[in-house]
Amino acid sequence: MEKDIPLSRSRSELMAMAAALKALDDKRRYNKLDFFVPYPKQQEFFDLGGIVRERMLRAGNQIGKSEAGAVEMTYHLTGDYPDDWFGHRFERGITAWACGESALMVRDIQQSKLFGEPGVEDSLGTGFVPRDKIVGKPSMARGITDAFDTVHVRHKSGSISTLKFKSYEQGVKKFQGKPVDVIWDDEEPEMEIYLECKARTLATKGIIYTTFTPLNGRTPLFIYMTDPAAKAQRQEVLMTFRDVPGLTQEDIDDRLAAFPAYQREARLNGVPMQGSGRVFITPEDALMEPLIKHLPPSWYKLWAIDFGINEEHKFSAVLQAWDKDNDIIHILHCFKIADQTPLQHAVPIKRIGINVPVAWPHDGNSREKGSGQALMKLYKAQGLKMHDTWATFVDGGYGTEAGIIEMDDRMKTARYKVAAHLSEWFEEYRDYHRKDGLIVRKNDDIMSSSRVGLMAKRFGAPVVLGGQKLNKGPNDGMATDAELSGRDLF
Repeated sequence: MEKDIPLSRSRSELMAMAAALKALDDKRRYNKLDFFVPYPKQQEFFDLGGIVRERMLRAGNQIGKSEAGAVEMTYHLTGDYPDDWFGHRFERGITAWACGESALMVRDIQQSKLFGEPGVEDSLGTGFVPRDKIVGKPSMARGITDAFDTVHVRHKSGSISTLKFKSYEQGVKKFQGKPVDVIWDDEEPEMEIYLECKARTLATKGIIYTTFTPLNGRTPLFIYMTDPAAKAQRQEVLMTFRDVPGLTQEDIDDRLAAFPAYQREARLNGVPMQGSGRVFITPEDALMEPLIKHLPPSWYKLWAIDFGINEEHKFSAVLQAWDKDNDIIHILHCFKIADQTPLQHAVPIKRIGINVPVAWPHDGNSREKGSGQALMKLYKAQGLKMHDTWATFVDGGYGTEAGIIEMDDRMKTARYKVAAHLSEWFEEYRDYHRKDGLIVRKNDDIMSSSRVGLMAKRFGAPVVLGGQKLNKGPNDGMATDAELSGRDLF
């Protein structure tokens, strides 16, 4: 017979269990940071702080960019860095700013993520900053209900960190003053404000980081932060919805449906919106495919080039293969070169596909100033198989808009594929846009070559890839028939 449990003992056990559950609930509620596990892209962003003083986390909406900003700020305020933290460290209490577009947005985003729901007294400490680290009561800002102005946080060293909230709408003068150790800009400020923020960190050798979705396009700050020549000083991390673990196809479909087509790439993938709108809106992952190294012999290969000479307008070339049976264009390779001559332009073309015909735009008939020869003949003299006439559609037209319409139609119907490793192609694809209804002729060299290739696809030929050796041998630098395999050329 089962022995009865004394009522007093049962009550005691239940009280102990209730206390344990409450303690666990309090830990989860007031020590949120202990349960944070970063996405790989968030971790990459954190680690970058140990290398450069200026960083940008560019991302879509609602995929963890502001969360990452709040987590990093919490580590710096408290000094409680994880054991595997490779980012910047402060061994003392810091002075920090959290800045956003407006006082209302700062309250609802940064303040909320750091300290908990505004206006709810019991929620103080339910953000990423643990409740027992908050010193005293936050001082309140003027003009916005429940918005904080300043919060003090206890640092691991025993000293006190001070965090102030600021908004860009206050104007640049509010960003002048004393040195600051850490500045977090959520969404991008005007360049003048950003540079003032940067100036505040110079004396402290502090850091400044920005988390944002590029809805304003390629702004001066975006260009400043993505300058390849400045990677030793500042860098960016791009986080798309594909970088968020656990998203289902249903989640993705819901996000796609939530925004108009022209905003989707910005709001989901952090791709800058441009002018009056991007020319192409097909998602990049719908275009990408692995590089096809073993091409069917029947596919029509074609080089398509766009003439250019300087940084403003570079020479570019695209290698495409047309699967005529399925009517699919495959972009296999591309490159662009500035400040070189036809001799240098021809080298990679001859190495990768010397027997592949070359399509060229109508300005190839114009005369080169130095020699007086037509441009296309200068390239033909380098051994390229230049087509006899410039690229046109079957009806003889060669208008830009007609080419764009066909490219767009093929992209939307899965009949235009691009090798996933061609970063220069995709960079131009993201930046290809209109302003006041017109194509912006900037950073569009590879797009122009791609358009030339599409309208001249019938000029291609089912030849084997391969070509001139880099080191000349007994065959005068030409590959033998056996070496024209098309393998490992890219």
